[in-house]
Amino acid sequence: MDISTTRKKTFPIHGVMKILKREVKAWNPTVMGEIAENKRDPFRVLISTVLSLRTKDECTSAASKRLFAISSTPKKMLSLSREKIAKTIYPVGFYNIKAGNIKKICSILIEKYGGVVPDEIEELLTLPGVGRKTANLVVTIGYGKPGICVDTHVHRITNRWGYVKTKSPEKTEFALRKKLPRKYWIEINDLLVMYGKNRCTPVSPRCSECPLEVYCRKVGVTRQR
Repeated sequence: MDISTTRKKTFPIHGVMKILKREVKAWNPTVMGEIAENKRDPFRVLISTVLSLRTKDECTSAASKRLFAISSTPKKMLSLSREKIAKTIYPVGFYNIKAGNIKKICSILIEKYGGVVPDEIEELLTLPGVGRKTANLVVTIGYGKPGICVDTHVHRITNRWGYVKTKSPEKTEFALRKKLPRKYWIEINDLLVMYGKNRCTPVSPRCSECPLEVYCRKVGVTRQR
């Protein structure tokens, strides 16, 4: 097979997604993947994602379990002091700021939404500490509604493939909304997060082990293994 010719063809997204689903079975699921498998709860997804920002999965998972063990609803969470929340979620990144945001989020949820997490992205974006990544995860994992969560892995890998050509995660999200088949919207984040951590890494990706190498244009890759 002429690899250079193959790479010039239309990107075979259906085949690529099939390969991704097969490959990620060898790795541990993400925090969001665990939540989706065990219990679809928009509040847990929201708070866990807030905790996950700039924090490793292992730390986020442990902190989420500790926090939900003592408070699993907005009303119960609001009864905790900011100091108690901060102590419980430590050592996640920016734990003091996140504790304050969690208190504010729970207050808004109770006062404005009757304790129910909204299921629309624009409303979620009004909550403290909530960006498009978090909002999309709540909508997709929490409610099972169509949406595309784009973090650094999804942004990097889809651009590395040459599937999109964008400069920021937000622009990648909107590019994928136009191009990616709708049936893959919800799952692409979880698949590429696992793939990005284990094989298609930011620096020196493991291209020699990658079954997608034949399709990848390797945009921006200067060193590989």
